[in-house]
Amino acid sequence: MRAATGWSAFEVLDASAGEKLERWGQVTLVRPDPQVIWNTPRDSAWEKANARYNRSSEGGGSWSVRSLPQSEWEIPYRELRFRIRPTGFKHTGLFPEQAVNWDLMSGLIRAAGRQLNILNLFAYTGGATLACAAAGARVCHVDASKGMVQWARENAALSGLSERPVRWIVDDCKKFVEREIRRGVRYDGVVMDPPSYGRGPGGEVWKLEDSVYELVRTCAQVLSEDARFFLLNSYTTGLSPSVMQYILSVTVGAMHGGTVTADEIGLPVKKSGLVLPCGSTAVWMKNSVSL
Repeated sequence: MRAATGWSAFEVLDASAGEKLERWGQVTLVRPDPQVIWNTPRDSAWEKANARYNRSSEGGGSWSVRSLPQSEWEIPYRELRFRIRPTGFKHTGLFPEQAVNWDLMSGLIRAAGRQLNILNLFAYTGGATLACAAAGARVCHVDASKGMVQWARENAALSGLSERPVRWIVDDCKKFVEREIRRGVRYDGVVMDPPSYGRGPGGEVWKLEDSVYELVRTCAQVLSEDARFFLLNSYTTGLSPSVMQYILSVTVGAMHGGTVTADEIGLPVKKSGLVLPCGSTAVWMKNSVSL
């Protein structure tokens, strides 16, 4: 497993009985996590958390606040800064485990010897966009949510990256890629971070397991002849790293050669010294690089 060990402003303090206790800067939050199926003893820090997200039996949930100093705040990761804001669906605007991929892409971009053109799909609040832009790439940031794209632009400003060459696009990711292919636009790297569940442009419900192959096959066509990487994330427990590796191999690998690797990614848990799995990543690279 690849663990995000570069954080100083974030950590998972403990994990037990379907929840994790996290520190986001000076704020501690308790959030549900379906991976945490063990029931280890909890100390008093759990009861002192600033806020807890409680799931509803009817779906969704809400935050129970004990003493949250402010509704939003900032945390750094290396040279980047992010605005954290507890949302109505347990999220905070950032997936900290993705820092392992930010570091990987930053290294590949800096080693390229030229300015790379990167496409970030389902780009959310811009963690990958900021990491790629800070490393010197041109980035096209695409997300269907206008609010998430605005949040990403705020993070770029906080990180001093507002003047970097980033296109901020509010659009359906698949339709946008299909138009880019017809326009002849090509990218040297693609980041694809689709949600486990979502809705199509007509409001239809789709599941990642049912859609990911066609999505990847379409996106493979937008890679340039000298493309350097294609990174695919999954938070769906039923989609193993090996399945994702296979999909990238028969799509991107079949078209462009190179190598494909895949693994779980996770976050260190301070109390146990173990690593909490937080999803999987498969990576196609033009040249073999040790992850």
